[in-house]
Order: sequence, then structure tokens, then C-alpha cells
Amino acid sequence: MVNSGEGQVLYTGKYLQLMRANTWEYTRRVNISGIVGIVAVTDEGELLFVEQYRPPMNKRVIELPAGLAGDTAGTEHEDLAAAARRELIEETGYDSASMTFLCEGPPSAGTTTEIITLFLAEGLSKVGKGGGDDTEDIITYKVPLRDVQSWLDEKRAQGVLIDLRIFTGLYFLKCT
Repeated sequence: MVNSGEGQVLYTGKYLQLMRANTWEYTRRVNISGIVGIVAVTDEGELLFVEQYRPPMNKRVIELPAGLAGDTAGTEHEDLAAAARRELIEETGYDSASMTFLCEGPPSAGTTTEIITLFLAEGLSKVGKGGGDDTEDIITYKVPLRDVQSWLDEKRAQGVLIDLRIFTGLYFLKCT
């Protein structure tokens, strides 16, 4: 165990450290410059979602497109908006004319040091196949905004988990 000044490092992996501060255990993100999530809306009023298997949950999960910034050699200081655009193309095959900052914050303040930065992507155009990189098996969906809640309800009834960040994205769409 190593004492990092913020607590003891119990284990270090490629992107996570398991930490202990007194009796509190948590994870700290390492080897990245940030985490991005994208609320991507087509000109036709469709919201883009991705579905993928998540080993910690042992289930498939419906999410907003998202990913790590600065996680590969040479990109350690990657701009978060650029990372959001890259992740959007990689996961969905869509590029965006604009990437607007919406908010940032912790997804689970009691268990991780992660801060997720959420962007609104508009002016979308299909430029690739999507589906993620070679390590991912991502399905992309375009759902009309008026049908999102019923579509999510159907997915939940099928046993698919719904990432709560989706509802943060919907909040910003209703308030803008």
C-alpha cells in the first residue's frame, strides 16, 4: 500500500486506483484527462443512445455516448470537447457541427473521484458506422424525443439497465 497524500493506494490498474482514506474506500481515476458524455440530438429531433454490456453490472446498459479523454499516448491533455466529438463518432458514427458544454459533476461522489463533463451535440451528420472500437460491442439507437420515455420503459422491461445520466441530458433538453 502506498500513501498518496489523499489516502492509501491499495491497488493501481490501467485507469483506476482503489483508495482508502481512514475507513472510506473509493476509486480514483488515473491516466486520463477527463470523462465526457454527449447528449446528441439530430435535426429531426431524435436522441442518440448506445447500448453495451457492462461487466460490473453483468447486464447490457442504455447510455448516452461517452468515454475517456486523454487515455492514449500523445493525448494526455486532450480537450474535452474534442474528446466528446471523437467518442460520438466512434460510438455512433455521427459527427457534430457544434459541441456545447452543459455541465460537469460527479456521477457517484461516495465511490469515485470521477468528474463527468456533459456536452450537447447538434448539427449531426452520419460519417461512419459507429459501434465503438475493437474492444466494444455497441448498438446505436435514434429515438424521437417524444418517444424516449416509452422506449426506455420498454428497454427496462426487457431487463436492460438505464444509465441515470440520460435523465440529466433530458433535463437540459427540456430547459433549453
